[in-house]
Amino acid sequence: MRDALRALRSAGASVAHSEQALETRPTASEPPRLQRAEPIEGDEVRVRRVEGEPTVGVAAFLDGIQESRVLAHWPGGIPLVHGTVAATIRRRVGRALATWRADATRVERALFVPRAALGDPAWRAIAEGCAVRDTLEPGEGGPWHPQALTARALSAVQRRREAAETACAELWCAEGDGPLFVDGGIASAGSAAQSALAIGVVKSHRTLYVDADALQRVLGLAAGERTTAFTVASPRRTAVASWYLRLRDPAARDALWGLVRVEVAVAGATPERCDLVSRWLLAERSPVSLPDPRWGAMAYGIRLTEEYLRALTR
Repeated sequence: MRDALRALRSAGASVAHSEQALETRPTASEPPRLQRAEPIEGDEVRVRRVEGEPTVGVAAFLDGIQESRVLAHWPGGIPLVHGTVAATIRRRVGRALATWRADATRVERALFVPRAALGDPAWRAIAEGCAVRDTLEPGEGGPWHPQALTARALSAVQRRREAAETACAELWCAEGDGPLFVDGGIASAGSAAQSALAIGVVKSHRTLYVDADALQRVLGLAAGERTTAFTVASPRRTAVASWYLRLRDPAARDALWGLVRVEVAVAGATPERCDLVSRWLLAERSPVSLPDPRWGAMAYGIRLTEEYLRALTR
């Protein structure tokens, strides 16, 4: 970030003061919604108890982080955003985690700026001092609202994080050994979405993949229960098999507390396979990920991986 600040001052930008990370700012988002998905086990989504006892089966954990800050403003209110993204795979070694290998850790720092809005002379002046990425599509014209440009930059940083996570996931699925716990979905994870090694665990539920009839079944899941599997499909993503799993008792808490949605490759997503993966995830409830406020649905291995990434990019 110091290199970016020096480059901006040299180029004549007005440097911002004490800007908070963009990820912490309130942002407009799509309203929560229900979306019906096609059942795989049976003809509708139902509740079933996970067969068998929890057992350790996950071999490694994949997580990614991002942080974006407005460092300066170009004349005309154009925000110049510094973004940091990182992703890594930490594999299980006994009772500890260790970085799998050097090329399974990706760190990128760059300025995310709208080249067309700045003009080529300013772009080149900034690029002499630090890495720069364009936030606009080729040929896209203005005028541009400053807040829209900030949102574009934040989206560009997010895409870079997702690209880093995908690269790590594909590397493990090609050369790794054992199941990989991926923090988040795998539908956009390239070839990893079709690998039996990748297990996506989604903690947020702005979209619930159920119809009105199945909603109460999902919300009423008890700890150790799951729904039957269904297909999550999108024109821009690989179709995956998915199901909801309750990790912890939600008594006296929000109806979505302790609930995760699991994603695996469609091929081989039998009831027995779904139960086995669920048993692996239930085993990751201990140790508890306190004091993280997401501990109800967060595996301790993911918490440790995130802490490692924060230290790496500090």
